[in-house]
Amino acid sequence: MSKDSKRQKRVRSKAKKVNRGRPRLTVFRSAKNIYAQVIDDNKRATLASASSVEKNIEKKNKKELSELVGNLIAERSIKKGYKEVYFDRGKYKYHGRVKQLAESAKKGGLKF
Repeated sequence: MSKDSKRQKRVRSKAKKVNRGRPRLTVFRSAKNIYAQVIDDNKRATLASASSVEKNIEKKNKKELSELVGNLIAERSIKKGYKEVYFDRGKYKYHGRVKQLAESAKKGGLKF
């Protein structure tokens, strides 16, 4: 089992323990882009999503894109009535673009 998959399994198991019926904010990052989704695991449905691939987002550096996506996901999930989520960083360290997205989502009004 690789280091990344061990971390992902550990993070997901801890996240499920603190779930308390809240939807989860999950993050995926590629070499160029970053994606965020608010998912309700009970309904098995995506409640809100945002990514740096969307047409209305102008191209900037990766950290600025992460900040924009964090603001977008916060705005969209609050608009649908979901203010409290738990953050699922997956296999990524809480550093760099993932941290930037999380902090901008917090500033946007989401509570972790």
